[in-house]
Amino acid sequence: MPACVREKGRDPAGWVMPDHRRKMEKKSMERTLRNVSAIAFAIALIIGAGILLTGCGNSKDKPGAPYFTKGVYYNYAKEAENPDKTYFYVFSDDSYGYTADGANEGIGLPFDIEQTDGSVKFVFGGADEDEEKLIITSADDGIVCGYFEGAKDRELVFEPVKEVDPESFSAENFVNGPKDSVYHDANGWSIRYDATQFEITTKAPDVFIVYTGESAGTNMITVTYTTESAKDAINRIGEECGDKVQYQESIFPGTEDVKSYYAIVFPEEGGSGDNMTAFARDYMDGSLVVRIDAHNGQDEEMNMRVSDSIANVVDSFQFD
Repeated sequence: MPACVREKGRDPAGWVMPDHRRKMEKKSMERTLRNVSAIAFAIALIIGAGILLTGCGNSKDKPGAPYFTKGVYYNYAKEAENPDKTYFYVFSDDSYGYTADGANEGIGLPFDIEQTDGSVKFVFGGADEDEEKLIITSADDGIVCGYFEGAKDRELVFEPVKEVDPESFSAENFVNGPKDSVYHDANGWSIRYDATQFEITTKAPDVFIVYTGESAGTNMITVTYTTESAKDAINRIGEECGDKVQYQESIFPGTEDVKSYYAIVFPEEGGSGDNMTAFARDYMDGSLVVRIDAHNGQDEEMNMRVSDSIANVVDSFQFD
């Protein structure tokens, strides 16, 4: 019997299958469709599982310790919008450093850290203090996120501050800007200065505050802590200056009632323009001596600018 017969009036293009063959083919197609659906479903499961596994892989492949290296990091709440970025973690290396509040005179605490994969242990304030564990949630492009145990709802961000040296970093000056810089001395005094006009260097026991703006010559403030009494220190400076010196007593700048002793050498008319003012106060177990060496030129307006700039520094003295 022929496999196919001609059915008139149904398919002008050619042959059609008999009913039993058509039923068999239909069942075969249904099986094929079921198989295709099953395969498609399996592929979908594999792809979905692959995606899930990839996500887990990202978690497992998260960078490990150390998370913090030598440098300075902004610290702020992750949920904060437009954070002030005035609080800092300063890492001297990957095992210790200190915190600094730039909006509050740079106040902070020293810390030691131990970095392990997934967490960082901090001890703030000293070895006898309790340990605090920072749980790391992410670390991408140097930006570290995490929360301290017991405060999972307060996730923190540690963002690197670019192009700063942790060894010379001042949180207060970084926040205030160069024109309102502050120098804090280990002997408990501080001054404000414009870092675009002055440069500060130290060589114990002296602190040199050098005017770098336009001037007729060298203009410099030298601050020294000495074991001499204030009066003895000023007398010694005066003797070095010879008979041109004049002595006075007055109030130490930045205070209301602290007595100080002065030795002054005024510029000579027609001379080089050099002049000197020194003053001292009794301080701690000795005295704090401030010496101003200045040079006047022919430009009176420039001389006044230099004098005002130096006076602004001297008048800003503060004591802890």
